[in-house]
Amino acid sequence: MRATLLYAADDVRVEDVADPVIKNPTDAVVRIVLSCICGSDLWPYKSLPPTDTPRHMGHEFLGVVEETGADVRGVKPGDVVVAPFVYSDNTCAYCREGLQTSCVHGGQWGVGGVDGGQGQAARVPHADGTLVRLPVGADSELLPDLLTLSDILCTGYHAARTARVEPGDTVTVVGDGAVGLAAVISARLLGAERIILMGRHQVRTDLGRDFGATDVVAERGEQGIARVRELTGGEGTRKVLECVGLKDALVQSFGVVRAGGTISRVGAPQFGDVPFGFGDFMRNITLTGGVAPARAYIEELLPYILDGAIRPGRVFDRTLALADIADGYRAMNDREALKVLVRP
Repeated sequence: MRATLLYAADDVRVEDVADPVIKNPTDAVVRIVLSCICGSDLWPYKSLPPTDTPRHMGHEFLGVVEETGADVRGVKPGDVVVAPFVYSDNTCAYCREGLQTSCVHGGQWGVGGVDGGQGQAARVPHADGTLVRLPVGADSELLPDLLTLSDILCTGYHAARTARVEPGDTVTVVGDGAVGLAAVISARLLGAERIILMGRHQVRTDLGRDFGATDVVAERGEQGIARVRELTGGEGTRKVLECVGLKDALVQSFGVVRAGGTISRVGAPQFGDVPFGFGDFMRNITLTGGVAPARAYIEELLPYILDGAIRPGRVFDRTLALADIADGYRAMNDREALKVLVRP
């Protein structure tokens, strides 16, 4: 089969790799119908040193089950399924707590002999725990929306849930990327009355308004902080969802959060030192968030897509064939595309 491999920064190739086969009785083989490029894929795309053992790319996909191991009971050949961005058995102590990202038998796509999601097919370990069957056909117009359940929608929802967004809240979302826009959707689902989206790309912030943002702040740094405080009577907001992963975004989050408020950070952090000093300590700020256990949220969010209440697939603004995926990486890295949909 054909799959996406990263050999070095800016060196993405689509090459032949071994076809996936059942190795364990709990495995399934899924023919991938839709995949996409994630913002977090851009970090190695910009920084990976040259290697002779290329990285198998992709962790967001849905498709059709082609084969199952002898112990698989939850899905069968022909089922349309979505895979969260990590696999898990969904039965260990962490999984039962809703922390499938810490599953003792789980792992990441594209490493340790497991296929990546940007290819024609994938072997799925712990298929019963990982895959969620979708009640649609493989040609459904909802597939782009349903694909967001693999990562970005659940990540945005994790930001809102861990910040404890409640009906009537005023929320600031930092970042107008796909996860930030999903956080807007999620804050709205949880009842936020006012949502301030901090972003400077008008096409994206216009989409954010469609998703439920009531205000847009294009300024950054101190100017952006001042603008949010102006909009909130000088206080800032009780809930802040940081959806970027850069230090400046977290600094900005501390600047716009109200005393006694909560910052939930779900942007994959690209820094080690957290700017949480004595002044913020004295303001009783809560810092929470973390990697989203997408598997815990998929079945909760699925009905909103099926009944048309939300259309998160609108974040996909470019569609490419697998053979052209290198152009998708370039377009996202150069901010020419928000999120690229890939059809193998």
